[in-house]
Formats: sequence, C-alpha cells, structure tokens
Amino acid sequence: MNKPNRLVKELSPYLLQHAHNPVDWFPWGEEALAKAAVENKPIFLSIGYSTCHWCHVMEKESFEDPEVAEALNRDFVSIKVDREERPDIDAVYMAVSQALTGGGGWPLTVIMTPEQKPFFVGTYLPKKGRYNQPGLMELLSGIAQAWKSDPQSLQATGERISEFFPGQAEVRPHGLSRSTVEKAEADFERRYDDRWGGFSPAPKFPSPHNLMFLMRCHLLKVGRQPLAMVEHTLKAMYQGGLFDHIGGGFARYSTDEKWLAPHFEKMLYDNALLAMAYTWAYQITGHQLYRGVTEKILRYIDREMTSPDGGFYSAQDADSEGQEGKYYTFTPAEIRQVLGETEGEIFCDRYDLTEAGNFEQTNIPNLIRSTAALPDPGTEANLDKLYAYRLNRYHLHKDDKSLTAWNALMVCAYAQAYRALGEEAYRRAAERAYAFIDGHLTAGDGSLLINFRQGRSQGQGLLDDYAFLAWACLELYESTFETPYLERAAELMDRALEEFSSPSGGLYLSPNSGRPLLFRPMEFYDGAMPSGNSVAAWCLERLAAMTGQEKWRTAAERQLTAFGPWFESQPSAVTLALSALMLEVYPSQELVCVLSGASEKKDLALKLGDFAHPQTAIVVKTAADEAALGRLAPFAAAYPLPDRGQAFYLCQNRRCENPTDSLEFIRRKILE
Repeated sequence: MNKPNRLVKELSPYLLQHAHNPVDWFPWGEEALAKAAVENKPIFLSIGYSTCHWCHVMEKESFEDPEVAEALNRDFVSIKVDREERPDIDAVYMAVSQALTGGGGWPLTVIMTPEQKPFFVGTYLPKKGRYNQPGLMELLSGIAQAWKSDPQSLQATGERISEFFPGQAEVRPHGLSRSTVEKAEADFERRYDDRWGGFSPAPKFPSPHNLMFLMRCHLLKVGRQPLAMVEHTLKAMYQGGLFDHIGGGFARYSTDEKWLAPHFEKMLYDNALLAMAYTWAYQITGHQLYRGVTEKILRYIDREMTSPDGGFYSAQDADSEGQEGKYYTFTPAEIRQVLGETEGEIFCDRYDLTEAGNFEQTNIPNLIRSTAALPDPGTEANLDKLYAYRLNRYHLHKDDKSLTAWNALMVCAYAQAYRALGEEAYRRAAERAYAFIDGHLTAGDGSLLINFRQGRSQGQGLLDDYAFLAWACLELYESTFETPYLERAAELMDRALEEFSSPSGGLYLSPNSGRPLLFRPMEFYDGAMPSGNSVAAWCLERLAAMTGQEKWRTAAERQLTAFGPWFESQPSAVTLALSALMLEVYPSQELVCVLSGASEKKDLALKLGDFAHPQTAIVVKTAADEAALGRLAPFAAAYPLPDRGQAFYLCQNRRCENPTDSLEFIRRKILE
C-alpha cells in the first residue's frame, strides 16, 4: 500500500478512498490553493462521490497508477472534492461544464489556474486515449507543456471562461398566478409515458417532488388526470427493478424505459422523498400498496441506513467486487438453493427470474409482468430469507457520513409517515434524528455544519442545510405540535435570510462568510432533490401562514419573485417552488386548535394526519405553550383557552368560520 496522502485526515469516505493513492491529493482549502499560487502550478480538480461507479473506474485506471501520479505530482496541485460534502464547489464547476460542453457528470475533471479559473473541463477520462476520447496522460502532458511554454494562453482562456459567470442576474418582476401552475401540469401531461409511467425516456429518475406537485394538482382540481399519472408511475416504479424487492428501498434511477434496470446505488435523499410521495398517495387514495411501499422504504432505512446514535448514512454503492449490480442480481439456481425447489420455482415465476436472465445474463427481481400487489406472508418470509442470504454473499460499500440536509429530508419522511400511518416508531425515529442533528451538526451559536462521521463534524452549513432542516422542523411541529420545533424553523429561516440572501432576490448556496469561489452559485432547478431555494420558498410560505407575521409574508413573496424566469420558461423544473406558489394563488386555510390539556396534542396530530390537507396551516395552543406561541404567532393570543375539551377555529380564503369542537366538521370543510 502507498504512503497515505493528506486525505487520510478527512471525514469523507470518498476522500478516504483516495487517501492511499500515489497522487499527492489535497482536500479543498487554503493549503492547496496557496501551494498552487506559490509554485505557479495549475490545479487539477477531481470531484466525485463514494458510490459513483465511474469514479471508482477512474481511480483504479489512473489515480492508483504511478505514471499518472508522477505527472500530477510534478506539474499540478491535485485537489479532491466530495460533491456531497461540498455541493457549492460542485455547483460552480458543474455549471462551467454544462456551459462549455452541454453536459456534465461525475467524476468531474477540471483543470484551472491558481486563481480557480478553469480552462479545461471534462468527466471520466481513461488513462490512454481510445475511441476518439482523449486520454488523461496525453491531456496532462499537453497542458503541462503549454503551461511552461505559454501560460498566458491558458490563463487567458480561464479569464474568458470565467467572464461567462459574472454573478446572479437581476431578477425581473413576475406576476404570481395560477397560469404558471397550469402550464407546468400541462407539460407533465405532454411528457407522460402512458405505457411505463414517468415523464421521460430512459434514463428515468423518480423525481418524487414532481409527483407530489401533481398530487397537489389533483387535490386542487388542476389538469385532466394528474392523480392517474402519479399512480401509474408509483406502481411502475415499485414493480420494476428500481425498487429492491428483497431488501427494500429504491435505487437512484432506471437506465431503461420500464424501470427494470437501475443504476444500483441507493441514495438517502431519494428514499426520503419517495417515502413522502408514497405516504401522500396513501393519504389521498387509501390504497394499501402505497402504505406498504412506504413501510418497506422505512424498514430499509432503519436496518441499513441508520447509525447507532440515530442519524442516517448517505448512500450505498452500486458495485460489489468491482461489478455494478452484482449484489442485487440472482440466478434461478441461487433462489432454489435458498428457498428449495418448490418455493424457489414459485418465487422465480413471480419475480421474473429465468435461466436466460433479464439483465446481462443474470436477473433483477421484479414484478413488471405481474400485478402491483404487495407480497403475501409466505412470499414476505421468502424475501427475508433471500435478504439474509444476500447480506453474506457480497460486500456492499456504504457511505457512512451523515449530511445535515439529507438527514433533515429523512426527518420529514418519518414525521409524515407517523402522521399518516400512526406508527409510534416513526415519530421516535424523526425526533431522534432531529436530536442527532442538534447534537452533532449544530454549533454552539445555533449555526449548522455540513457533515458528521466517526465522532467528528465539519463544514460551514450551506443553504440546503438551513432550508431542509427548517422543513424538517415544520414537519415535526405538525407531528407533535411542540412549539420549540416551530421556533427552531423560524430561527433557521432567519439565519438563512441573513446569511444567503442576494440583493436581487433568491438565496445563494454558499454563505456570505464563506471563502470566495469562482462565483457564488444560486440554484433554482429541482433536480434529483428540490433546490434549497425551492425548499426555502416552501418554508417561508408555511411560516407566513402559521404565524401570520408580515415579515415572513414579505420574504416569501420576494423568494417566489426570484423564480420569475423559471415560472415563465420552465415551471415544471421547479415544482416545489410551484407548491409554495399554490399556497398563495389557490384556496388555503388556517386552523387554530386550542386545547385544555397538552396531552391531547398527540391524538390531534394523528387525527389530522390521516388525510391530506396540503393547503392548511395548523397551529395548536395550550396553556403550556401560550407564551411561546404568542411570540411566534401573535394573532393566536386572541383565541381563548377552553376550560375543558377543545375548540377549532378555521379560516378559509381570508374568511373565518364559527368555532367548533367537532374535528369531523373541520375535516369536511378542509376536504370540500
């Protein structure tokens, strides 16, 4: 094994995977940037993540190779970045890649001046050129020679490229209207795959926030068939190999049109968002399939992705023994070996395992040729046997860092599942994970850190950390009606507005106090995850409705205005921001519940949680939290506490009903 490089002291599993490369890697930071400046060497920046298949390939081919290492160590300052740990750096150079090449991906390879101005960008590069693809060795040799003979030319290229990114453009005023929502829903109808579900050809990504937007359209009677499109897609994703029928949980995306062959890595954020989508589908339809899938996702999270202290790990790899998907595929002989001949044949027939194979001469268990029904108890027992067998068959790498933003998403999922399904274990998991974030990813002054691993935390929190945790706090408040969660949500959004606001509207990804990058990224697009700007818009709208405070209303309107160009040209690309917009432009309700005793809050959360009411803001007042709620939502002071029992005050479309003690009456009015 090679002598360890500087990455050996890092927390990130991705960086640690490269800690014994012969390349003299630096983590991103002052030391590396200063070395490049002092020695006048170009920077070789490599960005990836620990469960990235092609990152593994490039490491084995090139970064473990002494010849490549010699070239890099002699002529460059080499920096490794974990995109999950530093999404701000990744966002900057991915934007450069997309502007110059029309695409991007990981590993992302950037070569730039000591001033961080890029003059080459690419993705995976083989060591030697092949099939008209440049090789890394040729590239390094050519750039090293050019840097020595004519550095001004490369510097000038870096300057020209950098001029494309002068900063955030001025936001144009944009009227907030229903037409934006209708346009987005119509776009999904146009792109809908009525055979296999989803909204694109291969590759297909789950994008659960899009499905949640369409379910909101259904509830508000927007479009012709939003719920039908959602249900078809949810069932198709479950039936295919995208869903791990043996171990639970979903892979990152499908490489084919029918959801059979996934890119096998599993990400925490995908499973958090999908758990929310299936939970909400269950609330709306009552179909047990969606409840069952939610339970299977959360069972997977509990037994494979939860740390002993209640946080959540980030991802599981696609590769086993150097082969993508090997862990997840089976032959019929293996199934019969574990289950016996009779049960094995039944299982193979149900889950489409054949001698010829359905994926590269082997098989991905799936239900595409079957119905979408949940397995019966006998089949469930066989799935458990295969799960136990699979655990011992091959090793599967896990990225065991805990990221604040992704952990917060999982808190949201557990909190929503608790309200909808009534399982006490889900509430405990949500509150325990919140306590984990509070204990390990929060500084003494209340500011957030980015990641935690093996007893150490690091990284100055980014927009996503603040916005996603505020969302988690709002979900926890709705699940417990404990005022400290609402207080923390308000505090987090106060900090976000102070630390990330742009003069022209919207929120930067990196903080005001962070080290300057080539430019400050500002992300609006809802990709695999919603953007921090979309989540912030949602949280600001919810705080405005729940507290009645004008400062949140003003901030929410300003935040939505920043989406003006997206609302005009690509509204279906910012669906969580559209969900926030819908709170403004469609009928909404505010419900104040006053209770004589604090013990009634838990029962109320479950009774209100068994049906979907996304346009309703709820606050609960008891004697115990009267003072705190009065500070957060001054309007609540006008609602008297009853001597016993409970009273409900519902306001709809800025018009208030008479108070009632009937929760069933409230339910009917909300669902009208």
